[in-house]
Amino acid sequence: MTDLAERLERALEELSDMAMDALRRATSGDPDSAETGEALALERRVLKARRALEKCIAALREGSGVGRASLDDGAA
Repeated sequence: MTDLAERLERALEELSDMAMDALRRATSGDPDSAETGEALALERRVLKARRALEKCIAALREGSGVGRASLDDGAA
C-alpha cells in the first residue's frame, strides 16, 4: 500500500501543476473572457480531484506510521 501511496503522491504533484497552469491562464487574459472562465472551472475541478487524492493517500498510509502534510489550501 505504501508503493501505491507514493505513486498517487506523484499524481498529486501533477494535479498541483495543472491547477497552477490553469490559474496562470485565468489571470493572464481578459477577466470576462470565456477562456478565463474555462480556466477557472478547470482549476476548481483539479483542486477537487487533488483533495480527493489526498484522502486516498491518507487512507492508504493510515496505520503505517508514515504521515504526509496536507496540501489543502482551504479552497472550496
